[in-house]
Amino acid sequence: MAHDNPGARPEPALDVITIGRSSVDLYGQQIGSRLEDIASLAKSVGGCPANIAIGTARLGLKSGLITRVGDEQMGRFIREQAAREGVATEGIATDKERLTALVLLAVEAEGVSPMIFYRSDCADMALDEGDIDEIFIRSSRAILVSGTHFSKPNTEAAQRKAIRIAKANGRKVIFDIDYRPNLWGLAGHAEGFERYVKSDRVSSKMKETLPDCDLIVGTEEEIMIASGADDVLGALKEIRRLSSATIVLKRGAMGCIVYEGSISDDLEAGIVGEGFPIEVFNVLGAGDAFMSGFLRGFLRDEPLETCATWANACGAFAVSRLLCSPEYPTWAELDYFLKTGSKHRALRKDEAINHIHWATTRNGDIPLLMALAIDHRSQLVCVADELGVSHDRIVAFKRLAVEAAARVSGGRSGYGMLIDERFGRDAFFDAATKNFSWIGRPVELPGSKPLKFEFSQDIGSQLTEWPLNHCIKCLCFYHPDDPAELKAEQQEKLRTLFEAARKVGRELLVEIIAGKNGPLTDDTIPRAMVELYALGIKPDWWKLEPQESTAAWQKIDAVIAKNDPLCRGIVLLGLEAPAEELIRSFEATLAAPSVKGFAVGRTIFSDAARAWMLGGMNDEEAIADMAGRFRQLTQAWLKTRGLE
Repeated sequence: MAHDNPGARPEPALDVITIGRSSVDLYGQQIGSRLEDIASLAKSVGGCPANIAIGTARLGLKSGLITRVGDEQMGRFIREQAAREGVATEGIATDKERLTALVLLAVEAEGVSPMIFYRSDCADMALDEGDIDEIFIRSSRAILVSGTHFSKPNTEAAQRKAIRIAKANGRKVIFDIDYRPNLWGLAGHAEGFERYVKSDRVSSKMKETLPDCDLIVGTEEEIMIASGADDVLGALKEIRRLSSATIVLKRGAMGCIVYEGSISDDLEAGIVGEGFPIEVFNVLGAGDAFMSGFLRGFLRDEPLETCATWANACGAFAVSRLLCSPEYPTWAELDYFLKTGSKHRALRKDEAINHIHWATTRNGDIPLLMALAIDHRSQLVCVADELGVSHDRIVAFKRLAVEAAARVSGGRSGYGMLIDERFGRDAFFDAATKNFSWIGRPVELPGSKPLKFEFSQDIGSQLTEWPLNHCIKCLCFYHPDDPAELKAEQQEKLRTLFEAARKVGRELLVEIIAGKNGPLTDDTIPRAMVELYALGIKPDWWKLEPQESTAAWQKIDAVIAKNDPLCRGIVLLGLEAPAEELIRSFEATLAAPSVKGFAVGRTIFSDAARAWMLGGMNDEEAIADMAGRFRQLTQAWLKTRGLE
């Protein structure tokens, strides 16, 4: 709701606030299929203003969003995803009476993407003047209004109130024409892909808005509907008659033309940016990516040629990928592309660009990671068998370990767990309620060399069932002096896992243990890492054994800096070393800033596991024992970093 007393005028904290549609897009994952034949769907945030808010945030602008979402899981998804992307969410209202809008989409052929809008009496179309907070509007240098939200009296009133506030406070007004005929009731439910239906009613609403705008952006069809003219040149001249705004004409694969000042009789007589010929995979959402790129320049006072180039490049990324906002480039990704280009017309096939995209859109930073590892299987089976107890006791014990770790973490960031699927499914459910920063789970067959996966060698099909926030962990007994045939087999397995991880969007931790398979010198682990990097394997995390010297850690750090500066970092493994020995090894890691923490298991749980399975400890005593040992290590780690 708007504040009655707006108070003192603040300096703009945001670059842009977008207003209007927000939805959950459900994209068919079978490419080249009719929507009728789609079997599985990928979920993402959609809707023109929501997409642009995310797109501009990824490019380094400070963005906000004004919309409504339902009081249900899909509404919370939009709010939470916007926050993860860095979008200010104060303007996202929760509507307790209506559902969040949904859109179903498919890529049937190049440039053909049928869609169905599920938005009868939906939350975002219930936006009204009460949702426009004057202080929030004034906190931004610019607002963006969108065409669809002039289609209903309440949404129109909301946008016009925002425009009045913006103009009164010297803020820019950006108009994304965003014309969807069926959202104006001009096409049937099955015609969601329809781009143009002439309508005097729509044109009248659009023309009322034009005089207030500083930037107007639309396709050829959108320029015509906004002006009421029947040809593009006539449309541009009519818009110019009504508005002094910068006009951007989007022309798909032909890029764009930017017009300032008077419109000549030559349609081509405008400002153009660099074009990027690429394969068109999916056109949906490309305009929102385009707008995001243009605004990155426009709101930072870049030359219009630069704005157009950045817009064209962002549009190229979008049409080369499947989804909308999740596929938009980050500034690091866009900058790399502008400097180096790509040998691929299909940008989604460029591994270097894809890696930057992946690494710069991962969920949150994890500068510190202290994990209790309870993913051990064969070791605990041996203990249970030796003591003559059921393997069900292993399942119960792992749940106690989760409670021990949670007592130490206290819900604070920087703590995590490694848990296996074989004995730890109940522990996973427990861990999900403990607010850990990180949860990893192993895929290797314990003790295998050459590396094998535990349940099936078709690893990709297993990973699709995992929660998105579960990190794949794979232990490989790998030594750079291993026989060539063995190395090749293990390398192929790791490469397969890396490709599967990226395909399904899960982070990957690669654990290398070399010291049990040959001499461990200052060069051993760095050499192993170089060999894996040479194969294009770029794990999000490495898990490495303690090194004898600071020189070894320095070399490891240098390998990461050279091959993948976007790597999250290294965690130290324990190998059942006594706590005092591990704590001494913490000091040596100060030579390598890439080392972010540890993931230690048997040092923490071995004594408790044996005593508890024998009946010498009850549940509370086992939890307390493990918590005490885990706390000792976490305190020692924090002390070495000056973080205690």
